[in-house]
Amino acid sequence: MTGLCAVLATGLSLVLPGDSFQLAWTHSVEKVEWREEWRIADGRLILDQASVAGSGAGMEPPPEAVLQAGRWVWRPGVVLAELVLARSDYTADWRLCSGGTCRALPPVEDGPTTLVACR
Repeated sequence: MTGLCAVLATGLSLVLPGDSFQLAWTHSVEKVEWREEWRIADGRLILDQASVAGSGAGMEPPPEAVLQAGRWVWRPGVVLAELVLARSDYTADWRLCSGGTCRALPPVEDGPTTLVACR
C-alpha cells in the first residue's frame, strides 16, 4: 500500500492514500505562506518542490529559486525516512493536502507529528 501515515504525539495515526501530498503553513512573523510538494517512493519522503510567497525572518528562498506567479519556487530534492512537524500554540497549524483535499492536522495537546511512508 502506498500512502502517508501521520503519527500524532498522542499516538493516534492518520492515513492518507496516494503517493504525493502537500504541506502548507503561514509563517508566524512574516504572515506569508510556505508550501512543499512531497512524494512517496521506496518507503521515503521526497521533497520535490518548495515555494514561498515572500521572504524575511529566516525564510529566504535559496539562490536557485525562480519567481513564478508571485511565489519563489525551487526544487530541494530532499529525501527523508520521516518528517517531524513541530506544533505551536502561536501560529496556525500545518495544512496537509492529499487528493485535492486540504485539512489542518488534528489538534494535539503537545508534541510533534511525524510523517512517514506507510509500510
